[in-house]
Amino acid sequence: MTVSIFVDGAAGTTGLEIRDRIAGRDGIAVIAIDEARRKDAAARSEALNDADIVILCLPDDAAREAVALIRNPATRVVDASSAHRVADGWTYGLPELEPDQAARIAGARFVSNPGCWPSGFLALVRPLVRAGLVPADWPLVYSGASGYSGGGKAMIAEFEGGNATGFRAYGLGLSHKHLAEMRMHGGLAQPPIFLPAVANVYRGMLGEIGLALHALPGQPSLAAVEDVLREAYRDTPVVRVAATDDIAAVRIEEDAASDRMTLRVFGNPDNGQARLIATYDNLGKGAAGAAVQNLNIMAGLDPVAGLTL
Repeated sequence: MTVSIFVDGAAGTTGLEIRDRIAGRDGIAVIAIDEARRKDAAARSEALNDADIVILCLPDDAAREAVALIRNPATRVVDASSAHRVADGWTYGLPELEPDQAARIAGARFVSNPGCWPSGFLALVRPLVRAGLVPADWPLVYSGASGYSGGGKAMIAEFEGGNATGFRAYGLGLSHKHLAEMRMHGGLAQPPIFLPAVANVYRGMLGEIGLALHALPGQPSLAAVEDVLREAYRDTPVVRVAATDDIAAVRIEEDAASDRMTLRVFGNPDNGQARLIATYDNLGKGAAGAAVQNLNIMAGLDPVAGLTL
């Protein structure tokens, strides 16, 4: 069986990456609008309703408008914007989030692709909350840096034009749009304190959480934290928990140009402190790779087809 796919917003950074991952694959037919009709609203509506699965790579308002244009009840949607990540009726598209999350995605009509930052945060935190090692109301702080391609064409032009510094902290008002997503899907009583930054690298991502293990209920050990994470991801080839022996540094580019995510647990057992680090690609597992993984699951294909692991 061939699945027809329409990528709405295929000319953007994420859209181009998705097109690369599905190009020439058996069982997938890509619906493309002729260049002469690219701005024709009727042509776009036709493509949205003709596709088996639509992937939206649009700003939030445009993504909502695209969903409203879909009249065909058989058309399914993967939305890579942040428009529907905490919306009723949408399934969260992080297959590793819960033991049955991939099954939920497989049966869903509407799937919201995770944000790049929440992907790393949730991969680190959700298993620990679920296992009871971290209480749902524990005050968490999440920091890190992303490649500048996550900012889209304007930020790419700024950095590549020589008008940007090597490292820039942002979201200083502590009201980032990803916070509701992290709280809801992490099963948390409140969102984390989120300290994002952008680095002068095109792609790659590093997110980290510090934990005072000595202050947590039960005072879990570093080994207990790592064991919970290993068990949570033992059956997925996409998220891996790597050993930390003899590692002196972790680079933001560690998993760049891939669709995988690597988690590491560092710490000091003498003072009961831990440093949990997730590395991945902001355009891979943080965006396009995640969208293609969701597409594969929804279409009943190999979940990692077209991905670089």
